[in-house]
Amino acid sequence: MTSHSKFGALPTFDELPSFHDFKGCAWDIWGKDDELGTINLLTPEVIARAAQEEIRCPVFGRKIPSITTFAKYGSTIPIRDDIIHINTQSGSQWDGLKHYGITEHNVFYNKYIDFILSEGEMELHDPSEIDYSKVKLGMHNWANHGICGRGVLLDVALPYDPWTSHPITVAELEAIAKKQGVEFRQGDILLLRIGFIQKYYASTNEAKVDLRGGSEKETFKAKYSAGIEQSEDMKRFLWNNHFAAVASDQPSLERWPTPMGTQLHQTILGLYGMPIGEFFDLEALSQLCQETNRYTFFFTSWPLNILGGAASPPNAAAYF
Repeated sequence: MTSHSKFGALPTFDELPSFHDFKGCAWDIWGKDDELGTINLLTPEVIARAAQEEIRCPVFGRKIPSITTFAKYGSTIPIRDDIIHINTQSGSQWDGLKHYGITEHNVFYNKYIDFILSEGEMELHDPSEIDYSKVKLGMHNWANHGICGRGVLLDVALPYDPWTSHPITVAELEAIAKKQGVEFRQGDILLLRIGFIQKYYASTNEAKVDLRGGSEKETFKAKYSAGIEQSEDMKRFLWNNHFAAVASDQPSLERWPTPMGTQLHQTILGLYGMPIGEFFDLEALSQLCQETNRYTFFFTSWPLNILGGAASPPNAAAYF
């Protein structure tokens, strides 16, 4: 077990109970009504320690979601409004606890049954009148808490094509951490630079169009993508290190396509309650880490305060 001042001794992966035939169910760790998952690990003490140790000089910032600005009363009157229109899975995103559950049993994190959660369009005229039983597990929980703490970048940079279904193993991640001089600690926010964004920036426009399946497609769906391996060892690695969240620069954190019946999303989101970040642009962060020889930093992310939302742009920044 791993000790922790607030939560007591956290069980290892092998000490966690099972949910039917799924090993490693963490639903009982923070209580039957919990909607934060591993974000609970980001306590004031953890955040304060990370800020004190990691913030030393300037900021590396993330781009905010794109917006459309228009002249409300015509171009001759200096008044502007904005409209945000976004599929939260179409770019840099946190997958929330409503994004992926245990498909075989039709439940989400903490045994929330699919049909009780919100679906379809909601007009939020007055947030004070919302039936919060219908917006359980929504992104508003993480937006109100924040995803802030010590960030750790593992710059994988292995000799493989990130646009293939290459699996990244636990042994490789541990070797990279050792090479970079990184020692994990409870509540870390793990960022993996696997190479998708780097190759995307270096590719021709034709290659980028081909990724989307044609120029008429509005969103991108990769046929193949490198990512963390689907294995019991990877489940143990993510849980036993007690990361608060995990993200990468790939369109899917786990290798894609997944071998039949092995989706890690079910375990990471559905059983652990751990945020999954995808499509993070880590190129500038990687360069700064290499220049400073520092792979830890103070990480902040404030997702959109979407009541009942299943995902959100990360709105993230790293402070050195």
